[in-house]
Amino acid sequence: MDKHISSQFDAELTGVSSRVLELGGLVESQTRQAVYALAQFSSEVADQVVATEKQVNSLEVEIDAELASIIARRQPTARDLRLLMAISKITGNLERAGDEADRIARMVKLILEQGSPRNLPASELRVAADLATGLLRKALDAFARLDVSTALVILKEDDLIDAEFNGFMRKLVTYMMEDPRTISASLDLLFVAKAIERIGDHAKNIAEFVIYVVKGADVRHTALTEIEKAVQ
Repeated sequence: MDKHISSQFDAELTGVSSRVLELGGLVESQTRQAVYALAQFSSEVADQVVATEKQVNSLEVEIDAELASIIARRQPTARDLRLLMAISKITGNLERAGDEADRIARMVKLILEQGSPRNLPASELRVAADLATGLLRKALDAFARLDVSTALVILKEDDLIDAEFNGFMRKLVTYMMEDPRTISASLDLLFVAKAIERIGDHAKNIAEFVIYVVKGADVRHTALTEIEKAVQ
């Protein structure tokens, strides 16, 4: 590849990476709005989250088209191909994180429509929600800088969200046992909690693909101790 073509290729890689960060910013905002809608039981904010989903889906399709075009025209070498493959996977995980934010917003609207009691522990989801949105932000930063150290931190912190989810689930069971009238609304909140946990999982997946780009090691389904060895 001559110097001129190489510089064009680099510009295309930078361009598509920027689109991914644009998508990430959109999903991060969508997620934070969904959390706010839950905390405030705001139907208006929930509507905004649902409306954003179309933008997220459209941007995902555009990025996939760009990736296909670059691969077809440039026939990238191994490291660049890793980056392009990782971008495709990261884009998919961001879109699915957006799906979870959309799901949270729709559940908030359902809870409001059903007139479900507000004395349920919805506010206790805030810790897990803040952890999940924080991980998503870190994952985007790790991708922007191809920072393996930050990616490793994300993999470690994902366990905190799982612990919050398990604790919240136990509290919901207690609420339902004490007052069967809360069962329907409690199940709605359980779906919200699961959506929050999945957002954290998608952030973790993005971190794993950052490691893949930088180190060339596929660390999916790998124990954390083994991942730490791989990135040293």
